[in-house]
Amino acid sequence: MPADIRKRLGIGPGSVIEWDEDGDKIVVRKAGKYTFEDIRKVLFPDGPPKRVSLKGLKKGIEQYILEKHGRR
Repeated sequence: MPADIRKRLGIGPGSVIEWDEDGDKIVVRKAGKYTFEDIRKVLFPDGPPKRVSLKGLKKGIEQYILEKHGRR
């Protein structure tokens, strides 16, 4: 990759890049530090959270407030 392009993209040795084909063009860009999948694994290591109804959500908030503040 030519030096002027590397400088414009802000990449150097060890940088991670991504590329996509767009018809007869190749689009190159500096990769983000973390992918969506990386973030998802950190937030939900055991898989996605269980679905909760609105009633269940309100009950959970009420229980949290009661435990934290000891009153209703």
